[in-house]
Amino acid sequence: MNHRFACEVYYEDTDLSGFVYHANYLKFIERARSAWVAGLGVNQNAMREAGLVFAVRRIEADFLAPARLGDALEVQTEVASQTAARMVLAQSVMKDGVALFDAQVTLVAMGTGGRPVRLPEALRGALDAGQA
Repeated sequence: MNHRFACEVYYEDTDLSGFVYHANYLKFIERARSAWVAGLGVNQNAMREAGLVFAVRRIEADFLAPARLGDALEVQTEVASQTAARMVLAQSVMKDGVALFDAQVTLVAMGTGGRPVRLPEALRGALDAGQA
């Protein structure tokens, strides 16, 4: 399943050229991941209180074309692969159906002390049921 998240480019997202500053694409895909996880019924605040958090282990990114001030964007997120302890998401920032930015994001779950642990049961269940 492909999750879709709408966002708009604001002045604060741009650099002197008027294009989106490269690091802000990471913010766009982070917001989309947070919305995706919440939509699966996973409460990240409750996870954190229980001593479990998500961490980005790796990002591979391609900047394909610039976004500009005022552009309406859509971030598409889908699971590329998963194991019990990590998942790789394919995320694209799109404008009018054209990819501007593509990323492969590897996420892991970490427990107290920063040690890797299995992904939360609620998330694994949603992924296994094909809800993601």
